[in-house]
Amino acid sequence: MQMTIVGAGAIGGMIGAHMAAAGHDITLCDVDHAHIDAIRSHGLTIEGPIASFTVHPKAIYAEELDGLHDCIALAVKSHHTATASALVAEHLSPDGVLLTVQNGLTLDTVAQCVDRSQIVTAFINIGADVMEPGLIRQGNIAAFYVGEPFTNEVTDRVRRLVEALPYAKSTDNIMGYLWGKEAYGAMLWAGAVSDLSIAQSLSDPRYHDLMIAIAREVLDQAPVKPEGFDGFEPMDLEGSLVRLAAFNAKSAKSHSGIYRDLMVRRRPTEVTELLNDLTGPLTTHVGRIIQAIERGERTCEVANLDLVNAYYRAHRFAEPLHAIVHYLDAPRRAESGPLHGYQIGVKDLIAVAGTPLGNGNPIDMSGPPSKVEAPVITKLREAGADIFATTSLLEYALGSPHPDLPDARNPVAPALTAGGSSGGSAVIVAVGAAQIALGTDSGGSVRIPAHYCGVVGFKPTYQRLSLRGVTPLSPTLDHLGILTRDVATASRCYQILTDANEATSAYPRPRLGFVAGQLDDDLLDETVANALHRVLALLGEAGYELDEVNPEPFEELDRCFETIISYEAYQIHAPQLLADHAHFGKETARVLALGGDITPAHYEHALQERTAGIEALIAASNGIDMLIGPTAPMVAPGQNPSIDTPEGYLEGVMTRAYNLTGQPAISIPIPGSRLPVGLQLGTAFGEDLALLHWAAEIEELLQRA
Repeated sequence: MQMTIVGAGAIGGMIGAHMAAAGHDITLCDVDHAHIDAIRSHGLTIEGPIASFTVHPKAIYAEELDGLHDCIALAVKSHHTATASALVAEHLSPDGVLLTVQNGLTLDTVAQCVDRSQIVTAFINIGADVMEPGLIRQGNIAAFYVGEPFTNEVTDRVRRLVEALPYAKSTDNIMGYLWGKEAYGAMLWAGAVSDLSIAQSLSDPRYHDLMIAIAREVLDQAPVKPEGFDGFEPMDLEGSLVRLAAFNAKSAKSHSGIYRDLMVRRRPTEVTELLNDLTGPLTTHVGRIIQAIERGERTCEVANLDLVNAYYRAHRFAEPLHAIVHYLDAPRRAESGPLHGYQIGVKDLIAVAGTPLGNGNPIDMSGPPSKVEAPVITKLREAGADIFATTSLLEYALGSPHPDLPDARNPVAPALTAGGSSGGSAVIVAVGAAQIALGTDSGGSVRIPAHYCGVVGFKPTYQRLSLRGVTPLSPTLDHLGILTRDVATASRCYQILTDANEATSAYPRPRLGFVAGQLDDDLLDETVANALHRVLALLGEAGYELDEVNPEPFEELDRCFETIISYEAYQIHAPQLLADHAHFGKETARVLALGGDITPAHYEHALQERTAGIEALIAASNGIDMLIGPTAPMVAPGQNPSIDTPEGYLEGVMTRAYNLTGQPAISIPIPGSRLPVGLQLGTAFGEDLALLHWAAEIEELLQRA
């Protein structure tokens, strides 16, 4: 057979070499002059475990192609399809055959230049790489099918091609194979953002669910019945991973062609065609990361695959719980740093450049991208972290969801709330999508969602984390907070954000105190009471001293909370409320309006009460190193109560004091309950690292029990 192969790279060159060795009349055509020159000079060599030989076919530059040809094979990268198809169209005889041998769904592009009746299509899974000009390494023998793309029959011309091509078989469902390859290829694209081999990325249990999900995302778009090959079976993706990992482990081609294009040949990939061919969030996230690698903003490393996995878990688990507002594709960050490889979610009232600052309000969420960025976000990027999603919140962090936006639901029991106002941040950590999430806490809005969702919620000392770029609610009560799965991660994040260094000397065992009445069974629901009694017993067995603290200073201090938060929130939002009342949800507008009845004199009096209350509280806690108690007196309810209701008051009765004093406080999960319960620990102003140290010690004690 006479065949001109346009695209003499890994696949086209490998096919041409085998055909030339079998005695066929082959012409290799390529834009890579160095490759063509090498073939002209000393032939085309195939090496590897399958075969080693050299042939001397005719080799021409693309611009040298002339005359009419009866059989042309198109074996170029998919992003070169349009240019190559235009070239082929000039030189394909009127009754000639064009064989496409490409990855991707390129037929529509080819058919714009070549009559559909002349096109035959091939699917190939043989692994080959161009190692240097004139040298191709063939890694294996794998599936190679040829068929008619527009009919379901095996024609004579297909049979003739199959007879001449190496390893080829005929099929009446060639598009099914191409869609099967698209699904398998999507897994290879995902693996290529890392530096793992194909076999490693497919067999690593960390990415098992991701790989299945990305393949299924593609298969769900197939307009034909996808076909299996080389261990890949569309109806058995679970087993496919095992078979494909074993298949690729035996191949001399360890990494995909995408990876080699990115890291070895340093040339553009077919990613744009991938994004054009396929819709779906996971393939889009992968494509954007590859584009960032092409631009030199990233390099192929496992951290990228971990980021893709974070997107997957957010889509799969956090999004159905209404925890996600926006995804940030291939986010900017330093190439390395102490938080490199960490994925972080950010409450959507903390400014992230390039993303609307949503504030839990649908009008704001559809607004323009933020032109500014909170310093805390910049600091995380500089530490190498991936800020990959913004998370949902109660409207303006005030206590109620906007009626057009569902509030975040509980990952343990979705019929219940995740808590407010940082519920989305708690969820994204609880479901394992993010290692860290940022929230804000003006009366417990980090610690209460942590308590409800079974994660760690840390509110540092007042102003230790900058609130610049954060939509305020109550400036004298607002704190930026950190949510994580464990105390060690919260401590790591806090130290990086504050440039703090943990003391080298050991912290002495703290003397513990509890506020009288906060452990009473008549205040706590049964689940919380039982969990707290278990904790007290464990602490006693471990040798901790536990003393009762007079509740009166706490109760007196608490009385000024509502006046302060209501007055300050109204001062911030009154201009918008008075100009456009409908901008806010009905409940948020109602609660905001309450602050309009508070006079400056009443506010100043509340501030004075606060100052006196803090002094009394510190005096009452003299000799106590750390206060402990439940984070909230109940487990997660069905809905978030408004802050001016009895239920809302009760929800924050344990947490508000630490916003008024500015002291650091943390909620850590108490294992063993049907619904999550948090233990709150608080200590003196500025003793954040000591609190984190003690919290980690108690966390370990609870986990061992």
